[in-house]
Amino acid sequence: MNKTIWLSFDIAIRGDLDGLYAWLDTYHAKECGFNLACLEYPDSDNLVQELKKEIQEAVQLEKGDRIYVIYLDPNGRMVGKFLFGRRKAANWTGFGPLITDEVDYGH
Repeated sequence: MNKTIWLSFDIAIRGDLDGLYAWLDTYHAKECGFNLACLEYPDSDNLVQELKKEIQEAVQLEKGDRIYVIYLDPNGRMVGKFLFGRRKAANWTGFGPLITDEVDYGH
C-alpha cells in the first residue's frame, strides 16, 4: 500500500539536484510549486527512516541541504519532519506588525 507524501527541498546551488530529480522521477512525483513535490511512497511503520535512507543513497547531500516531508500519520494527523537539515529563520520574519499582549514596565 502507498501513502501520499509531500517533499519540500532546499538544495544548494551546486548540490545534487540531478540525483534528487532522478529519485523524484522514479516515483512519478508531481510538481506542486517551487521546490515542492507530491508522490506516492510505500507505507510502513518506519516510513520516515526508510524514506531518509533511500534519499541518502540516491542523492549526494551537502551541508545546509534541507528536505522536509509532510504526511498523514497512522492517527490521521498531518505531520511534518525534516529528513535532512533543520528549521531556520523565515524570510518574512520582521515584515509583519508586532502583536503582543506583553506589558513593558519601566525601570
